[in-house]
Amino acid sequence: MPNRETAADWSQGVPLTRILPLVDYWRTEYDWRRCQTMLNGLGQYRTEIDGLGIHFLHVRSRHQNALPILLSHGWPGSVLEFVKVIGRLTEPTGHGGNGEDAFHVVIPSLPGFGFSDQPTSTGWDMERTAHAWAELMRRLGYTHYAAQGGDWGAGITTRMAQIAPEGLAGIHLNWPFVIPAHIPTEGLSADEHAAVASANQFLGDGSGYFRQQATRPQTIGYSLADSPVGQLAWVYEKFHAWTDSHGDPENVLTKDEILDDVMLYWLPDAAASSARFYWENRSDVTLNLGPVEKVPVACSIFPREIYRAPRRWAEQTYKRLIYWNELERGGHFAALEQPEIFVNELRAAFHNPLFRERLAQ
Repeated sequence: MPNRETAADWSQGVPLTRILPLVDYWRTEYDWRRCQTMLNGLGQYRTEIDGLGIHFLHVRSRHQNALPILLSHGWPGSVLEFVKVIGRLTEPTGHGGNGEDAFHVVIPSLPGFGFSDQPTSTGWDMERTAHAWAELMRRLGYTHYAAQGGDWGAGITTRMAQIAPEGLAGIHLNWPFVIPAHIPTEGLSADEHAAVASANQFLGDGSGYFRQQATRPQTIGYSLADSPVGQLAWVYEKFHAWTDSHGDPENVLTKDEILDDVMLYWLPDAAASSARFYWENRSDVTLNLGPVEKVPVACSIFPREIYRAPRRWAEQTYKRLIYWNELERGGHFAALEQPEIFVNELRAAFHNPLFRERLAQ
């Protein structure tokens, strides 16, 4: 354990006074079996796609006309990001909705994350994962479906929309990847100025983890695989920086929710394999994945996102932008932080007439 930081805030990383109580709770009170039982109760499955074992949750609604939706997490997330929304999506009548709001839910673990296999060769980037997710939905028998994602999940979902596999009727993103390749220096609106400032802040002060994982994932993997406290701090820092929590992640997440997520990196020894996803996608660090031409796109913008895309830039990228909403609460882990708002956004997005029109095709 290192000695105490010299700064009086989080600027040098997780303060010692914040990590010690969480470590003590993990050591003396935390119950992994509770999380294990929850996951088993939801419905866990594995299948092999393109030579790799893929773990996923699959929860069907009792409503006959429910819309299948594929939810993709990112880093340092996991399938647990979405556990609070599963019931709201599959059983809407018990959560302020009606039968028309119902979804069948599919939540895969990314390659190298959680209980999916860890690739033993290079090539598992966002595009290959997007093809795998389309194959997963085909195997499950879904002929028409929607897809949703944030963080790397947003990139995978965007790649799916660009591939436009048969059956994909529309996508929803809570972190649109739409920074222009060449940002103009004049004529920027207020929200565009804010977007440039937040992007520059991230690239300057907040992206050290990104650069390390995108360039030397194996090196950081040794340290994280060797130390549970190191793995916890590596993830906990991002819950502090990226949640809408007034500087304290435990204002919006419980200790159990934080540690459950960390356990899906610690137990399967996924520190290096999840970091390698950054290396695989290192050419896409500009957050500019190119246009989406055919598939309808819906976007929900949460106030404490790392980078808030301006609508004008999104319209230049998403040629069929059918829904845009800027929320008052929530951060990077939208479904985990604000499950009710997140679900309402999905309902609003996929009730859009333009989406329903494509769904009927």
